[in-house]
Amino acid sequence: MTAKHERALIRSILAGDRQAAEELVRHHQPSLYAYMLRMTSRPEVAEDVTQEALVRALTHLSRYDEKFRFSTWLFTIAKRLHVNACQRLAPSYDTEVVEYEASKNDGRQANIAGTAERRSNVEDALKIALEFLSPEQREVVVLFYQLQWPIEQIGEYLDMPTGTIKSHLHRARSRMRTALEQDARVAEQVREALLG
Repeated sequence: MTAKHERALIRSILAGDRQAAEELVRHHQPSLYAYMLRMTSRPEVAEDVTQEALVRALTHLSRYDEKFRFSTWLFTIAKRLHVNACQRLAPSYDTEVVEYEASKNDGRQANIAGTAERRSNVEDALKIALEFLSPEQREVVVLFYQLQWPIEQIGEYLDMPTGTIKSHLHRARSRMRTALEQDARVAEQVREALLG
């Protein structure tokens, strides 16, 4: 969808055109859902956040600033909804010792070999590798590789310089490569997928 067509749709929606709203939702819903699914790894959460973000965007469409891309604004709404939900559901710890022990076992430090044994294909191995990334790195990787956003748009969305985005991508690729190579079987599956 071109930016010009999108702006025309938004003006039509603000004038009360329901078909324009449906077209805008149909266009953005799949990529927003895919983004949230990669960020949460939970289909039900991704679906809830996607629906809520679309409803909020349409409800508050008059606040949208046409200087920016609509997708950037929509994804920002979804990200805030997800962060708020995570904060509400996050466990609270009574002591520093319990918090320290929980942080030592946060999943990202777990051995990929044990997890990979339960998973049989490359897609699952890549999901595991994504878990080894920081939240910022994971978000940059998903936006760049899965949604194919340009680096400049990612920087605008995350409010980061393009050099920082490039650094996150470089570090993320390195961490994912290391995670995938820790288990010989997973590394072989990835090699087969790349050669096949």
